[in-house]
Amino acid sequence: MRGDYSLSDVLERMYTNQLALEAALMELTLHLEQQGSSEVGNNVRGALDTIGENAGHIKQGLAKLKGSSSGQA
Repeated sequence: MRGDYSLSDVLERMYTNQLALEAALMELTLHLEQQGSSEVGNNVRGALDTIGENAGHIKQGLAKLKGSSSGQA
């Protein structure tokens, strides 16, 4: 049961949520842009760029965390 709430598990779930939110925001952005709200779309795309840049860093950090925790078992 302890592994279900380990730090790496919780962070991985947060990362998965981040990816899901990114996908949802992109869907909404595409809809807004189709309705002619290109300025709002550009603003959201800027935020999505930040999410995308951070996603790689988070994924690498999770891999490192999981690697160090599996070596301590």
